[in-house]
Amino acid sequence: MKKSNPHTVGVVGAGSFGTTIASLLAHKTNVLIFSRRQEVIDNINYHNTHLNLKLSEKISATGDLEEITKRCQLLFPVLPSSSFRTTMKSMAPFLTPGHILIHGTKGLDISGIQIEDLMKVNLSSKHIHTMSTVIKQETSVLRIGCLAGPNLYKEILEGQPTACVIASEYDEVIRIGSEYLSSRFFFVFGSYDLVGAEMAGALKNIIAVASGMLEGKGLGKNIQAMLITRGLRELIELGRSVGATHRSFLGTAGIGDLIATATSNKSRNYTFGYRYAKGEKMDDIIKDMQEIVEGVRTVRIAHQLARYHHVRVPIINMIYSVLFEQMDVNKAIEFLMRYPYLQDVDFI
Repeated sequence: MKKSNPHTVGVVGAGSFGTTIASLLAHKTNVLIFSRRQEVIDNINYHNTHLNLKLSEKISATGDLEEITKRCQLLFPVLPSSSFRTTMKSMAPFLTPGHILIHGTKGLDISGIQIEDLMKVNLSSKHIHTMSTVIKQETSVLRIGCLAGPNLYKEILEGQPTACVIASEYDEVIRIGSEYLSSRFFFVFGSYDLVGAEMAGALKNIIAVASGMLEGKGLGKNIQAMLITRGLRELIELGRSVGATHRSFLGTAGIGDLIATATSNKSRNYTFGYRYAKGEKMDDIIKDMQEIVEGVRTVRIAHQLARYHHVRVPIINMIYSVLFEQMDVNKAIEFLMRYPYLQDVDFI
């Protein structure tokens, strides 16, 4: 087994992005990563490998939440939104106000509601929680932040330059997170707009799915550009319905992440949309990808939220209809091309 040191930083979640964060942190410090799978833990601890990657010897693994919370005061939870609250509840007995949590989850929580039952609920902003809210609700942790921005993990692992945003209400969280993550190829911006950064990161996945569908239908960059710009407007309006401002949506956490995610075949959500438009079944794609496609879950939440708050979101509604009401992709595109949009920019 690998030795630990008193400055170990924790990563909760051993998926692709969690492993990427662990690799970035390993440039500065020892890292302990949590996984529920013993096979993953053994591969990391004894072979320095995971996801067909050779990892730094500074990275070790555990399946014990109590161990990771005791050894690490700084923790990066990088979990699917659907299991985030459950994991926070499990960690809660071991977390204290002395811990710092900076999550990397780009999704939304709908506490107490099964995703399959959304149509039965008059969903409003009071039902929807960002991950920082979930941390506040389930634990005693005070110093909370989130990672946002264009984070295509394959490019980061290849050493390509990129930037991210650490958003938090606390200067200390931004400073400490930046100190551990920043490198010559990974630049960190700070933001105090925590809710805006979280909403931008979650909602942009819907537009990424739609963009992949356009590519799957062989359409070009003109309509993709229209989708991204009109989609951005919908994200801003929907974000406002839950208390976010437009500021984060127009920065690295918003438009920066949106462009990367909605134009790259390295994006899971974009790839899902592409394959779906090519005729593959939703369940088959998700099973084959073996990673959470947050946009599919988020579009169901966004559709219901927009309906409750009477927010005009034709793109989001069309993607929902395609995925869950068997609407033909070509008909959805034709509808959006004929939709009577008003002003081009009316959200500033």
